[in-house]
Amino acid sequence: MEFRHLGRSGLMVSEISYGNWITHGSQVEEDAALSCVRAALDVGITTFDTADVYAGTRAEEVLGRALAGQRREGIEIFTKVFWPTGPGPNDRGLSRKHIMESINGSLRRLQTDYVDLYQAHRYDHSTPLEETMEAFADIVHSGKALYIGVSEWNAEQIRAGHTLARELKIQLVSNQPQYSMLWRVIEGEVVPTSEELGIGQIVWSPMAQGVLTGKYLPGQPPPAGSRATDEKSGAGFISQFLTDEVLTTVQRLKPLAEQAGLSMAQLAIAWVLQNPNVSSAIVGATRPEQVHDNVKAAGVRLDADLMKAIDEIVDPIVQRDPSRTVSPAKRP
Repeated sequence: MEFRHLGRSGLMVSEISYGNWITHGSQVEEDAALSCVRAALDVGITTFDTADVYAGTRAEEVLGRALAGQRREGIEIFTKVFWPTGPGPNDRGLSRKHIMESINGSLRRLQTDYVDLYQAHRYDHSTPLEETMEAFADIVHSGKALYIGVSEWNAEQIRAGHTLARELKIQLVSNQPQYSMLWRVIEGEVVPTSEELGIGQIVWSPMAQGVLTGKYLPGQPPPAGSRATDEKSGAGFISQFLTDEVLTTVQRLKPLAEQAGLSMAQLAIAWVLQNPNVSSAIVGATRPEQVHDNVKAAGVRLDADLMKAIDEIVDPIVQRDPSRTVSPAKRP
């Protein structure tokens, strides 16, 4: 495993991190989830990402049990707050009330005294940013979180949050966006702004929800048991990539992966890691062997000719327009 700084902070994270958005507490049974976490630890992954909303808070509980007994200093635990975790009007958003109650719930479920990174899962347009950042500052100053991050904030929002964080003497060090060969929305404004401010990207869906593994074939139904066939595991989200044009294009990447001695999944993960602003790529798994395959992308350097060949193939279908977004209900 290779390690990188999270932004310009001193915190080191594994190049590949393990996330449990649509697996733990939902898509797979707990025994399988625990086996995947053990596999992640065995191959050197130290960074684990979750959120209070995943599987209705069950994902945090499963991860907490899976990491119980690990040397806390040797792992990095990330979680998030924003989406509804209860029926009440204050069970959502980035108000001081919800943030304070959510961090306590997350720590209890994760069986830890602190998280390494506490992330605003989206920008809250209904709460003053000052209120949100002051609550985060109190959490950091109390020792319940070491660093602050955001997820899917645009460049303007990141800059405003970073300014307040500095005034409050806390470190806003990361953004967690969707990023892959097929989805490059962050390259236009978010990455340049983040580089200027010292913020690193922890990217989700580097394999475009499995589409870049090549297992989905044009003109054929999705494989049985795949993410595209399970509503609990993001079938609605993955549908944006399941067009014949996209799937045909992805198949054209296979010879490039073979020439590089990589699986399709490894090529996709290695591609996002070529961006120097990416601190870590999040992978999920339903089987331990997927973890063992994905981790081989760590430390891989793709040469300029290969990167150019990839661009020549996928450029016609790449999404770069930040105005086109996925329905919030279907995004991690």
